[in-house]
Amino acid sequence: MLDTTDYIAIQNLIHLYPRYLDAGDLVDVGNLFAHADVYYEGREEPVHCDAAAITNIMKQFVQLYEGRPRTRHIVSNLILESDAPNSASASSTLVVFQQTADFPLQAIITGDYHDRFAKVDGQWRFAQRRISNDLYGDLSAHGKYTIAPPPTPPSDTDD
Repeated sequence: MLDTTDYIAIQNLIHLYPRYLDAGDLVDVGNLFAHADVYYEGREEPVHCDAAAITNIMKQFVQLYEGRPRTRHIVSNLILESDAPNSASASSTLVVFQQTADFPLQAIITGDYHDRFAKVDGQWRFAQRRISNDLYGDLSAHGKYTIAPPPTPPSDTDD
């Protein structure tokens, strides 16, 4: 069972990710996942407990404008559950907004985070993150390369 202190500590971890990312603090983003397996949509294997690799992935993808991506990651609809005395899982929804000098303010992508947490030596930390996206807008000002929705399989009603 999670007490209020546990709940707040885990919620703070979840919200540190957008805080660091929106500030352009990509090293701090990586450090959040130093003890976690991170699954990115489109990658076959997770990044396993490697803060430097996470930082590198972010640096390779995210376009920065004077050190910041000019984004706001809004994380909501948090559902947090205790799995065991020192283990918890969470799911949340995200919407990313972006604006640059040449790109008007708009929602650019939505998705979900599915997280697992471990409490080690009295401190909560990420143990796993799965990132999935479902609605895609104009990402041209966000990434250094194109990401797009996965192909939609044909339905039974397609001719």
